[in-house]
Amino acid sequence: MMAAIKAAENGASVTLLEKMNRIGKKMLITGKGRCNITNAAEIPEIIKNIPGNGVFLNSALRAFDNEAVIRFFNEQGVPTKLERGGRIFPESDQAADAVAAMLACMHECGVHVETNSRVSAIQQENGQIVGVRLASGGFLPADAVILAVGGASYPGTGSTGDGYAMAAELGHTITPLYPALVPLETEEEWVKEAQGLSLRNVRVTLRVEGKKAAEDFGEMMFAHFGVTGPVILSLSRPASEALQQGHFVELSINLKPALTPEQLQARIQRDFSQYSNKAAKNALHDLLPGKLIPPVLDLAYIEPDQPVHQISREQRLRLAEALQHVGLTVLRTRPISEAIVTAGGVSIKEIVPRTMASKLVRGLYFAGEVMDIDGFTGGYNLQAAFSTGAAAGAWSAQTE
Repeated sequence: MMAAIKAAENGASVTLLEKMNRIGKKMLITGKGRCNITNAAEIPEIIKNIPGNGVFLNSALRAFDNEAVIRFFNEQGVPTKLERGGRIFPESDQAADAVAAMLACMHECGVHVETNSRVSAIQQENGQIVGVRLASGGFLPADAVILAVGGASYPGTGSTGDGYAMAAELGHTITPLYPALVPLETEEEWVKEAQGLSLRNVRVTLRVEGKKAAEDFGEMMFAHFGVTGPVILSLSRPASEALQQGHFVELSINLKPALTPEQLQARIQRDFSQYSNKAAKNALHDLLPGKLIPPVLDLAYIEPDQPVHQISREQRLRLAEALQHVGLTVLRTRPISEAIVTAGGVSIKEIVPRTMASKLVRGLYFAGEVMDIDGFTGGYNLQAAFSTGAAAGAWSAQTE
């Protein structure tokens, strides 16, 4: 949509081909339906939060930055607000308002939109784009084509990975695809008993072959298959990469990151003094959610029915250790269809960073997730989409 708007604003005659029955479906579900349109961070910080080739986006981000995105929506009648972590949302908390603003802008610019129009191939002759072939059998001539079809995540919104095949047919290299921002499946059976439980203010460490690979602090949630939530999603990219390479991957959850081991010992001692006549399983409710008491006691080798006054100092030390090191073995990620973002895609080595033009075919441009770029949650992926779309749109309009 941004590519179409910028191409039209720069004088091109633009047709947007959408294979779904309506436009903007994926944008409608972003930010849990609230649409986290960008992040207020400085450009270097935004680049840092796009671990998948963020540096490649430097020119595009500076040409159409987060302030430009905010200004665009404000001018289209969508006031925005700032939330924690620099996240920018529509004031209304409605993704539909952001999509409606883009649709209205396209209409004003004279963009012709065709829904239920699936492209089967992009046609080129002698290294120059000539148009697109439609699945219906029709052919649409064009001097330039912008491939902005998303990755392979959330196929229900239309991003089913067809863009990779189209780009490959034109000679482009597709780097291996894997899910980024995706829940993780774990081996431990007790996780099923904890499903639905959300934890706040926990620190989770990702270990690959026993070595610390990444760490994050915040919220997570247990599910029937393993773990999910913001912290897990942010750690899932390096986890996914390591799993692809056949490495042993673990998570270590610190349930009490604000306390030193000594402070935690004192806290346990205090609780145990208060509940000295109770069984261990009934003495930890001030420290832990009920669903986590059995697995934590198990990790500390303490029988659930053991009376508190019989628990030894050594067992208390093991309990403190368990509270700050709940280990989970990561077996695999959830399928790519459940990922928020796809890592991998059209190789950036074959794309001009300032213009998003193909280095292989004249008149071919790329925008968004079809390229090998991916960011963390927090508005970074949408900013990348808007910036690359704006570059591709503006420069494609100048194609002769």
